[in-house]
Amino acid sequence: MKLILASGSPRRAKILESLGVEFTVVKTDAEECSHPHDPERTVRENALAKWKAAHEGQPEASRILAADTIVWFAGRIYGKPRDLAEAKEFLQELSGKTHTVFTGVAFDGETKVVRSDVTFRNLSDAAICEYVDRVHPTDRAGAYDIDESGDLIVAGWTGSYENIMGLPVEPLKEWGIVQ
Repeated sequence: MKLILASGSPRRAKILESLGVEFTVVKTDAEECSHPHDPERTVRENALAKWKAAHEGQPEASRILAADTIVWFAGRIYGKPRDLAEAKEFLQELSGKTHTVFTGVAFDGETKVVRSDVTFRNLSDAAICEYVDRVHPTDRAGAYDIDESGDLIVAGWTGSYENIMGLPVEPLKEWGIVQ
């Protein structure tokens, strides 16, 4: 059975490739919601919306995997920054603090949510500029990628590393996508 990844995220594709999963990428234009006081609902609904959008027009033999990741701190959702200036603002606001990464994953119409916590180093303006110049994180929730120069800004984390990258492995194992 053919697996379709309903995501244009290179980080999600990297995770699946590293696990030996064969898949095809289909990008969707699903409308995303935001519930700042209910981050789990946000990622669950967004993952399911992407799953439904990818499901339209696909053969019944296709199995579709979709995901949505957000950074959540102090009742605020940090999605993808609009530009590099906003990316710097996000990093400054998260500097020295612990925030939560939520990823909702949808497969065959079922959803699961995984949570991880990330603690940032105390970041100087120079460190933030160096990171932003190196990574250009405008396509990353919270304006960072733990897997790309994450050592510059991340002091530590608890939970799934892959979740912080945008696709937790635990639900994939539960659904039999990976061993």
